Amino acid sequence: MKSITINGSKRENVGKTATKALRNADKVPCVVYGGEQPIHFSADYLAFKDLVYTPNVHTVVIKLEDGTEVNAIMQDIQFHPVTDRILHIDFYQIFDDKEVTMEIPVRIVGNSVGVRNGGVLRVISRKLRVKAVPANLPDFIDADISNMKIGNKMYIADLPQEGFKIMHPDNIVVCQIRRSRAAMSIETDDEDEDEAGETSEGNETPAEGGNE
Repeated sequence: MKSITINGSKRENVGKTATKALRNADKVPCVVYGGEQPIHFSADYLAFKDLVYTPNVHTVVIKLEDGTEVNAIMQDIQFHPVTDRILHIDFYQIFDDKEVTMEIPVRIVGNSVGVRNGGVLRVISRKLRVKAVPANLPDFIDADISNMKIGNKMYIADLPQEGFKIMHPDNIVVCQIRRSRAAMSIETDDEDEDEAGETSEGNETPAEGGNE
């Protein structure tokens, strides 16, 4: 998995006044859990744009001015209810030999037979919880729909799980190929025409024979 580096400074004061001052200075207050002690720090607001405002997921290397360096993943984020600006971020420290659970996006790959024949792809599970040591965390979970026909469903059990474990039951649906409304409408119209033709044929009145 790709990693992003966040450069920051340790926070000496963690009260409301100090936190407000940081936000006014366009910095984001943060904390790292999972180690011996929580680490409170702050970093420039723009430092988080490639971590937060993206559909991709990353691990994080937090580098502080005092030389502290921590590997972590983003665990929780708070946004302002009106402006939607980042208010606070919680990180969780990770270690090379310890498994961690993280939400990984599902990436649809392949050209479905069902879609080529007029079906519609419906993605139900766009992110899945995965457990692995950091080195085995994937950037994406690939769902290959190449052989899926109209009416087919893909389940968790159908996905590759090499070096990591998907933390969902095997019978959870990831995606499916549904018959499009347009196709159903055309079929319905065809059926109506067939029925109308059969009715017309069945109601034909024999021609009256002429007088001999």
